[in-house]
Amino acid sequence: MAWMWTILILLLLAYLLQLQPWKRTKNNNKRLPPGPRGFPLFGSLHLLGKLPHRDLHELAKQYGHIMHIRLGQIPTIVVSSSEAAELFLKTHDLVFASRPPHQAAKHLFYNQIDMAFSGYSSYWRDLRKICAMELLSNHKINSFGAMRKEEVGLLMEFVRGSAIYGVAVNLSTRIWSLSYDMSCRMVFGKKFSEKVFDDDRGFMAVALEGMHLLAVPNLADYIPPIARFDVQGLTKRLKKVSKAFDEFFEKIIDEHIQSKDEDRTKDVVDVMLGFLGSYNSEYRMERTNIKAVILDLLLASIDATATAIEWALSELIKNQDIMQKVQKELENTFGMERIVEESDLESLEYLNMVVKETLRLHPAGPLLLPHAAMEDCTINGFHIPKNARIIVNAWAIGRDPNEWNDAEKFMPERFLGGDVDVRGHDFKLIPFGSGRRICPGMQLGLTVLRLVVAQLVHCFDWELPNGMSPDELDMKEDFGIAIPRAKHLLAIPTYRLHK
Repeated sequence: MAWMWTILILLLLAYLLQLQPWKRTKNNNKRLPPGPRGFPLFGSLHLLGKLPHRDLHELAKQYGHIMHIRLGQIPTIVVSSSEAAELFLKTHDLVFASRPPHQAAKHLFYNQIDMAFSGYSSYWRDLRKICAMELLSNHKINSFGAMRKEEVGLLMEFVRGSAIYGVAVNLSTRIWSLSYDMSCRMVFGKKFSEKVFDDDRGFMAVALEGMHLLAVPNLADYIPPIARFDVQGLTKRLKKVSKAFDEFFEKIIDEHIQSKDEDRTKDVVDVMLGFLGSYNSEYRMERTNIKAVILDLLLASIDATATAIEWALSELIKNQDIMQKVQKELENTFGMERIVEESDLESLEYLNMVVKETLRLHPAGPLLLPHAAMEDCTINGFHIPKNARIIVNAWAIGRDPNEWNDAEKFMPERFLGGDVDVRGHDFKLIPFGSGRRICPGMQLGLTVLRLVVAQLVHCFDWELPNGMSPDELDMKEDFGIAIPRAKHLLAIPTYRLHK
């Protein structure tokens, strides 16, 4: 049947090509950045494979750090250097502060009224204030400290049990489960391990499908006229997932409204309900807005955090000399009688360098969520047309040999004595983005990443199963927004502490 679909798609695209002949536009006489020519209708989509951050990196070597590439009908500017990123995300930040249309986000986030995919507007600015002041402030993050301690403690107990029997732990699945449980407790106030949907799927299975659909290339994003034909079947899947989320969130919101427990820590749903339909508040939210925001926070916190922890542990297990340095710092600072606490994290200089190096080589989003030009702009003499999509390749910037010595090598010492940070001020290291659209959950993600890695490394030694040497550890990437490992990380723990 695959050949039939191929023929149908080709016939459809040929028909659309006849309907929309390519004509010269007013921008043709202006100097766009260099880039591949591409084909009519398809543009240069054929040049992108399963790992587009790597493909765009290779193209940038040929065409430059500000590159124009037409993806379908969409003019796209790819940014691949720190200097170029600073121009787009700082110097001209306001021009590029919006988001382009996104088919999956339209379905999952109620026509893109969440914070991540919403266009730049007064509504988005209100959402940003709510997140900064109410949902992801230091005070709110700290209020969930006891929950994080409990959930990480459960992980440590499981790993310690495995260490007793000398069996390998699937760190990938355990870390994803931990991230999922913590995110659910933060957003909903409880975990969901049971089947919660009519088709007997658990919430995590549906969440993972939602994340996959957000990442999978959708031809309708690049050739908008074909959206109504759903040639890939993605719209049907998106509608099904969106309906499941919507019905589930309605039940959650009703439960929170009816709850009489005033003593529990307020979760994200509680906070958002405080703005529900209030004309007296600066922010007026309806149920639809609340559902979009809670799904946004939930998916982002599960995916990015779990992937970063997974890569940090992978690099430490592969580089045992660096693992030993982290363990030595922990041992010298806290001894071997107690476990590392969240309040200890700021004092761990070498661990924090390991985190920076992990995010340099494996940024949470290798391609930052695309920006959209709100008006024509000229950058470095190049014309950037209104409505162009801007893709910042944070993965390529983190491996730029003009910025980093031995750029492909995992070497935390490169940050020793320096002031390079990951918080959006140093454009050669922007795993969370920068400017107005910087990731608002950055501090929460860093806290969880450092805490989990510190405890797993302080409490346990790790070796690969079946006599595998660290050099043999497969470090290939898989497809996704956050680019997880292609193969699960399995390792055998040995308990280290004296308690």
